[in-house]
Amino acid sequence: MEWYIKTFDELSNEELYAILKLRVNVFVVEQDCPYPELDDYDQASIHYFLKIGNEIAANVRIVPAGKKYPVASIGRVVVNPTFRGNGYGREIMRKAIDYTATVLAEPRIKIQGQEYLERFYTELGFRKVSDSYLEDGIPHVDMIWDVLETEGESTN
Repeated sequence: MEWYIKTFDELSNEELYAILKLRVNVFVVEQDCPYPELDDYDQASIHYFLKIGNEIAANVRIVPAGKKYPVASIGRVVVNPTFRGNGYGREIMRKAIDYTATVLAEPRIKIQGQEYLERFYTELGFRKVSDSYLEDGIPHVDMIWDVLETEGESTN
């Protein structure tokens, strides 16, 4: 089991293929949601992923501030069905938040979370900032993580 953080240019062809295959298998096939997976943000993103053996077990995409939104964002959060139930989704999100806040020094992070995962993201320190809306036929909500709000919670 090994964690990786790579820019698009640092990904090997095999890693990029495995990440894209996992995302398509989950978001397009499993969730029965045809949408344009290749959206031109991967090239500007940081790809954080967990490999177990030769398989991608979990992956997120961190988009730096100013590329998609004025603030940094985390998206394409996915856990391989083979590895679900092991806490990898929560673990990779914690690692991605920490990397974004400390290494990238971004004080705010935006996500467009699937509505059914709102509690999951709230437990990670995100707060809902939009009403529910349909994105590619799936209910979503916008959520923000803010380092000042998170620090305020830990000091109380």
